[in-house]
Amino acid sequence: MKKILPAALWLCSQLAVAAPPAAQVEVYDFKDPVLEQRYQTLTEQLRCLVCQNQNIADSHAELAQDLRSKVHELLIKGDNDEQIVKYMTDRYGDFVLYRPPFKIKTLLLWLAPALAVLLGGFGFWRVMKNARQPKEQLPEAELKSIRNLLDKE
Repeated sequence: MKKILPAALWLCSQLAVAAPPAAQVEVYDFKDPVLEQRYQTLTEQLRCLVCQNQNIADSHAELAQDLRSKVHELLIKGDNDEQIVKYMTDRYGDFVLYRPPFKIKTLLLWLAPALAVLLGGFGFWRVMKNARQPKEQLPEAELKSIRNLLDKE
């Protein structure tokens, strides 16, 4: 125990030194609080293409930082929200949106949850229907021979 504790402390200190530096957080200066609110809303609506399960507001990926910077740049330039979203979807497709529009390309994406529930409900119904049906009985002659075999043991 006396040798393990110093070794563990040394290992922890080496890991702390070797840890990568913390990610930089960019800070954008907005003179108008409405513009800042639009920035927050837009960055929460756009998906990080690297992480795929985070929006660009929460992601630390370099691409997400670039996208946040571009959103800021377009807001300062005077673009409205629709123009910024169009800019992003023109370059990255509908996948960049957390709520993609309802169109032929995204039909399966929108209908998949309902189809999954319907198929699951149908499967549950079939299982319950089969469980309620009486099981087929063996003929009396076979039951008698089984009982005889069990009685012999």
